[in-house]
Amino acid sequence: MPTADTLERFIARVEENAHAEAVEEFYTANASLQENQEAPRVGRDAAIARERAMLAKATSISSTCVRPVFVNGDKVVVRWIFHFEWKDGTATHMEELAYQRWEGERIAEETFFYDPAQRAPIRSRP
Repeated sequence: MPTADTLERFIARVEENAHAEAVEEFYTANASLQENQEAPRVGRDAAIARERAMLAKATSISSTCVRPVFVNGDKVVVRWIFHFEWKDGTATHMEELAYQRWEGERIAEETFFYDPAQRAPIRSRP
């Protein structure tokens, strides 16, 4: 179960848009991450690489935790709002729930729940 301080530090890293660093600092080596009902992706290093690849495609990102954060033992639910401005002139605005299972001070499993239609980029510049 994460301490309140650890959870706040994790949220702060994501809100700083330090997504890859948050994965490196707060996930177990064999963490499992899953999008909706897709097959889980396993491994912190792969998750870091995926975050860096995503960040490289963006000109700007806004990451906001919508409180309250729900904690029950080793289970945590965080509501996030993300806004991405992409280098191709499109934008993506997403709201999701992240359902996490922590092992001590690190995330071991995480499932993201969101409407997949949100992932379709919209033209943000003429």
